[in-house]
Amino acid sequence: MPIQELNQISGDRSLAVAALIGAAAASSFLAWAVRGRSASVFGRSVWRGPRDRRAVALTFDDGPSESTPEILEILGAYGVTATFFQCGANVERLPQVAREVAAGGHEVGNHTYSHPYLFLRSPDAIETELRRAQESIASHTGVRPCWFRAPYGARWFGLGRAQRKMQLTGVMWSAIGYDWNRRASEVVARMAASASNGAILCLHDGRELRAKPDVRATVETVRRLVPLLLDRGYKFETIGRLLCPKI
Repeated sequence: MPIQELNQISGDRSLAVAALIGAAAASSFLAWAVRGRSASVFGRSVWRGPRDRRAVALTFDDGPSESTPEILEILGAYGVTATFFQCGANVERLPQVAREVAAGGHEVGNHTYSHPYLFLRSPDAIETELRRAQESIASHTGVRPCWFRAPYGARWFGLGRAQRKMQLTGVMWSAIGYDWNRRASEVVARMAASASNGAILCLHDGRELRAKPDVRATVETVRRLVPLLLDRGYKFETIGRLLCPKI
């Protein structure tokens, strides 16, 4: 085979390899942008607080649910505050429970209206989800959230614009408990091992939009985890207090 043809084949292979590497890199970057806890590509986001104080933020997603009052009772017994990222549809279903969360000194965040994957949604659809949740929460609790957590932690194009319009800052997590499919003992062990100065811990007081969801593992986790971390010298704070301790 002539040397020119060999060089051409070699060049074509190099281009193909380069293209594959580029595609893989782009795919990896997009996956990180969508789900990476430290990513802010699709909107301002935080995933932990300062490391100079022995404090953590306990957060709950998908509520309110019929079991949220039991969690509030445990937190109240220890004088602990948390942040609840609520779905607008659940707030409308259980407005009194949503009000109890706010009345208990806890922080209320936006978790969209109907708990959809935002991935591949249009910017207008994303904005509608956030806006409807804001309106539902404000209408029933008198609180207008300033924190937002995307369902499943999945973000997409248009989210940043919606967050800016509604003055929302995205919140991911330092550790998530997988409390929807693990036993309480496993969740407690995971959360306790992940606790560190400034950590944001994610649990769930609801299960998407289900009525009367089974959150017994979450309730038991809270019952065990709160005194355990208090004994280790941690202070529980809301997201706002964790990130802005001087306010």
